[in-house]
Amino acid sequence: MATETTENSVPADAPRYDGLKAVFINCTLKKSPEMSHTQGLMDSSIQLMRSAGVHVDSLRFIDHDIAIGVYPDMREHGWEKDAWMDEVWPLIEAADILVIGGPIWLGDNSSVTRMLIERLYAMSGEFNDKGQYVFYGKVGGALFTGNEDGVKHSAMSVLYSLQHIGYVIPPAADAGWLGEIGPGPSYLDEGSGGLENDFTNRNTTFMSWNLMHLASILKNAGGIPAYGNTRKAWNDGEHFGFEANPEYR
Repeated sequence: MATETTENSVPADAPRYDGLKAVFINCTLKKSPEMSHTQGLMDSSIQLMRSAGVHVDSLRFIDHDIAIGVYPDMREHGWEKDAWMDEVWPLIEAADILVIGGPIWLGDNSSVTRMLIERLYAMSGEFNDKGQYVFYGKVGGALFTGNEDGVKHSAMSVLYSLQHIGYVIPPAADAGWLGEIGPGPSYLDEGSGGLENDFTNRNTTFMSWNLMHLASILKNAGGIPAYGNTRKAWNDGEHFGFEANPEYR
C-alpha cells in the first residue's frame, strides 16, 4: 500500500513542482510494519519532494505478491499470482520520477532490488503514445543504506539498468549511508550518526532537487523528441540517417 509521510517546509522562493508525480520503491527484505533503515533515508527525500508540491507514492516491494520473471504478467507464464500489473506497475507508469531504495548485503544490491529491476525490464518492450519505449521522458534515482561498503557499486548497477530501459538520469542521482565496517548501528539506530551525516544529507538533497528539476524540464518539453528513437519507424525501414558499413575514411 502507498504510505504517507509528514511534509517538511522549503524556502518560499524555492521552485514548485506541483504537477509532478514520483514513486519511491523500497527494496528492503523486511515486510511492513517492521522498521526499515532504508525507508528512513527515503523519507527524507519523500518529504522534500512533497514540500515542493510533488505527489509521492511510496511502497515496499516485498509487501506485494510479485512473481519472479521478465514478462509483464507472469500469470500468463505459469504463476498463480502476480500483483505487478494491478498494484505496482500503475504507480510506476503514472510517475515522472522513480526512486529505487534498498539495503546493501555483501557489498551489493538486495535480491528484492534485482527482482524489481527484472520486472521493470519486463516492461521495456512497451511503448508510450509517441511510439517510444515506455520509460522515455521519466527520470530515475537511487538510495541505499548498509554497513561496510557498496553504495557506489549498487548505484552503478541500478542507474545503468534504469537508463538502459529508457529513464533519464540527472546529475548526482544517488545517495546513501554506510555504518562502520563490521557489526554496528544501522541508519536509524541510536548513536549511528546517520540522520546527522552531512555528506548523506547533502547528496540526498541534491538528488531530490535534480530529479525534480529534470523531470519538470522533460515534462514541459513534451518528453524526449521522438525523432531517431521510435521502434515502429525503424522496423518500417526508417533509419534516421544511420548508414550501415559507411565507407572507411
